[in-house]
Amino acid sequence: MSNIEELFSLQSPLWGNLGHLSEQEKQARIDLAMAYRLASQKGWGDGIYTHISAAVPGEKNAYLLNQFGLCFDEITPQNLVKVNLQGDILLGEGPVNTTGFAIHGAVHDARPDANCVLHLHVDAVIAVSAQTHGLLPISQHALRFYKDIDTHQYQGVALRSAEQSSLIKSLGNKKALLLQNHGSLICGVTIQQAFYLMDVLEKACKIQVLAGPPANLILPSPAICELTYQQLCSDGDLEGQLEWSAYQRTLKEQ
Repeated sequence: MSNIEELFSLQSPLWGNLGHLSEQEKQARIDLAMAYRLASQKGWGDGIYTHISAAVPGEKNAYLLNQFGLCFDEITPQNLVKVNLQGDILLGEGPVNTTGFAIHGAVHDARPDANCVLHLHVDAVIAVSAQTHGLLPISQHALRFYKDIDTHQYQGVALRSAEQSSLIKSLGNKKALLLQNHGSLICGVTIQQAFYLMDVLEKACKIQVLAGPPANLILPSPAICELTYQQLCSDGDLEGQLEWSAYQRTLKEQ
């Protein structure tokens, strides 16, 4: 068994004193830690900042989060920290970035369907978030978000309680939110769906940055945009399930 296989195994001896956890929680920890490692491999990290959180199956108001101070490529299933909606530690070694978790906690609280929330500072996404027209329907990747993305105005570094309400209003029932001048927020019913959608969003933003000024771009008709969006969403919340095994196979030894 390779180091990677041992690290992400339900039977790994690395579970140690976490061996009592349910298999459902262990699997959630494996999938979330895998998402962190894959995100690092894709260059989505920002030092020790930004987060991916996931609900603990079968445990109300309990979520898994990275330990503050670790980079994405240091995350393991065992060092993920379990917190409540306020970011208080329920299990594991802190600290956690309670300010950073404020976004996640607000979304998890308002959106029971958001079992996984990604908040990242990816360069191409920040670039598009700073453009007045936001994400344009100029690629098939962007069309996945044709009616599934909105924007939220930048209001500073710290997320105040008043901003939590406006952020939730901006997000509505959508899967994606561009945080202007800041980054992105992705909601997934599963970790697999959330990761897949972030991958598609980054590709769409990279294409837009490369494409040049909006005046020179070709935009499909609204009817074609709508049709393509419906086609791309035909799998519903199964998005990312088929892709997940392929993502896993790309994970390299750290």
